[in-house]
Amino acid sequence: MVMNGKVVIFITLVLFLCSFTFSACATAQAQKQKPAETKEQLEIAPGNWDSFNRGRLNQLIAEYGKGSKDYNPQKPPYAVFDWDNTCIFLDVEEATLVYQLENLRFAATPEELDQAVRMNINPAVNFALTDKDGQNVSIDMIAQDITGSYTWLYDNYKGLGGGGSASLEEVQKNPNYLNFITKVRFTYDAISETFSEDIAYPWVLYLFTGMNEQQVRALTADTIHWQLKQPVSTVTWTSPDAAELPGQKTGQIQVTWKNGLRLLPEMQNLHAALREAGFDVYICSASFIDVVKEIGTNPDFGYNEDESHIFAMQLERDSDGRIQPAMRAGYAQTQGPGKTETIRRFLAGSDGKYGYDPLLVAGDSTGDQNMLSDFPGMKLGLIINRLKGKGQILGKLSEEAVSSYGSKDARCLLQGRNDNTGSFTPDQMHIKYGKTAGVKLP
Repeated sequence: MVMNGKVVIFITLVLFLCSFTFSACATAQAQKQKPAETKEQLEIAPGNWDSFNRGRLNQLIAEYGKGSKDYNPQKPPYAVFDWDNTCIFLDVEEATLVYQLENLRFAATPEELDQAVRMNINPAVNFALTDKDGQNVSIDMIAQDITGSYTWLYDNYKGLGGGGSASLEEVQKNPNYLNFITKVRFTYDAISETFSEDIAYPWVLYLFTGMNEQQVRALTADTIHWQLKQPVSTVTWTSPDAAELPGQKTGQIQVTWKNGLRLLPEMQNLHAALREAGFDVYICSASFIDVVKEIGTNPDFGYNEDESHIFAMQLERDSDGRIQPAMRAGYAQTQGPGKTETIRRFLAGSDGKYGYDPLLVAGDSTGDQNMLSDFPGMKLGLIINRLKGKGQILGKLSEEAVSSYGSKDARCLLQGRNDNTGSFTPDQMHIKYGKTAGVKLP
């Protein structure tokens, strides 16, 4: 069929208009879908989150993240997390202590260790914990035993500085080894039970005396790689009796501790989602600064924190960078009220980086209850349920989380955990080690 020129021009024009219309429609459709795709990218993965908790966290991200019309990159929202038993299962400082003891990773002389062990502990007070026979133990008694066994190890083990030539396997067969590691680990628990965590938390850091940052960080990395291969369980150490190691000031000592530190994929994902949404993420921990920096920033462990965003316990160092058994002057202990003080000083206060409060705060213990309650601008407080804080601020916040559960305006969230597996539970329940049934409140 032959068409004249006018018909050809007409058909060509129609095809062009159809093509343009289709392209415009496709572009409009893509633009309509784009917000949904962005929203999906900024939501946290389901994991083992309680579904309501996950929904409230996603709501926070949607309302205040960079997808919000009011988002200002010059004044970004930020979140503050405790580390131990919040971002991970168990306590990285306590796990590092065990690995340090088992592998004799120390840099102190016997005299320096004796000073560190006795630091700020009243020698006139008997510990709340006793020996196996119920006899009293004081710091003076147990420090003599610890230093005596450490001196033998220092003189004989080639990994310490005393000129010894024996291998770790060889010294482990000597009763001084088990005496040393058991009594140090017991003393940490005894100080906490007798005095307070305000005394116990700095005390355990003093065992890094003589080490530098690189040594502590290497020790931490080795600890985590080891712990991730261990079962979630309890471990008991018992010191030698008088027949095995005569001349001890204390009776036979026994201590039980928890093993099997785990990384929490839900928290790794939450931190990543917050950062992707334009939030700044901070850590405020009662563990030692070098320890938290290693687990938080080492790519092997998946948290990818900004090293400059980590606040934790600080110790004095000498001119060579060697750690000293004293808290760093001018820095608060980052536990309890000290966490609030640190956040206000560096972030929320008038002289802080932001000058306004964090929108999200997360913790698990009474050491976190102040920062969970001291910031009126906080929109969500996330509590990892360990059944802590009965009759205290944390307990009341946990009760609020239970009573407001399901409310669109809930300000406190209680996230369940299973101590048998080292993982979250998809509800508010805490399952104690050795138990199968969960409990909501202490």
